[in-house]
Amino acid sequence: VQLQASGGGLVQAGGSLRLSCAASGRTFSSLATGWFRQAPGKERELVAVISSNSGNTYYATSVKGRFTISKDNAKNTVYLQMNSLKPEDTAVYYCAAEDRVSLLAREYKYWGQGTLVTVSS
Repeated sequence: VQLQASGGGLVQAGGSLRLSCAASGRTFSSLATGWFRQAPGKERELVAVISSNSGNTYYATSVKGRFTISKDNAKNTVYLQMNSLKPEDTAVYYCAAEDRVSLLAREYKYWGQGTLVTVSS
């Protein structure tokens, strides 16, 4: 499975971005998918997770109510809609996939290359 993340960029605080994660090799309908982020000098942290059938989602407390994870099986793409962005959201964002839902980065087998999100104040 290969994952390709895109959509990062520079945005002002309060703005929005939508990240995309496209998969090849397997369909997202059979994979749980997570978005993680890593800021400079910090550990990688979970942002959001969506189950294979899209029936279950999980959000980190810091993004709940602002970010939305979704899946388009027809396009084999998972999205992370990020609204009301804050400077502390600045990080490299990674998508990851695994056969079952997990909140732990170490349990994800497949990773995208990361896309940088920079939020200016």
